[in-house]
Amino acid sequence: FITDGGEEVRSLAEMIGPASEHVLDWFHITIRITVLRQFAQGLRHHDEEAGNGMLDMLSRIKWYLWHGNTHRAREEIDWLLDDADATETDYPNMRKLLTAIGEFRSYIGSNHASLINYGERYRSGERISSAFVEATVNAVVSKRFAKKQQMQWSRTGAHLLLQTRTQTLDGSLRATFERWYPGMANDNHRNSGNRAAA
Repeated sequence: FITDGGEEVRSLAEMIGPASEHVLDWFHITIRITVLRQFAQGLRHHDEEAGNGMLDMLSRIKWYLWHGNTHRAREEIDWLLDDADATETDYPNMRKLLTAIGEFRSYIGSNHASLINYGERYRSGERISSAFVEATVNAVVSKRFAKKQQMQWSRTGAHLLLQTRTQTLDGSLRATFERWYPGMANDNHRNSGNRAAA
């Protein structure tokens, strides 16, 4: 399973396939690093040395994560947080930067078991990200919500469609219908008895 690292998604994947491999989506790692880089570039305008130092550390963190060196990546993140906390500057977003680094440290820490050698996996032709799926879903959903679309979805309709599709995939749709229409369960048993008699 390639997941975004959310606790709910991770626990669902473990429930579905307890012996399966869980991989933290590279796309979601790079999104967080990109946000941190933007903060560091903002800091560079107020303190060039501190900003450049943080950008260098972020490059090393990304390199370590790409090559599956989780221990070194987590060490660098700790040092990044310490350096940012010790930086005295008039950068107005410094508090947000510290919060973002702390959240990134927690994110990598809680998902350390799902970190792999992304470079090796990528070179062997295996998936490291669900970005292609997310892009497709976003394209389909945005097209269906467009006003000029003939079969336009409402938010409620899209939510109900998603629930129906999910129940179809997990096999619980029939039980839902039987709960709504109790006679449906009886009809099913009567029909199976007729088939057995035939």
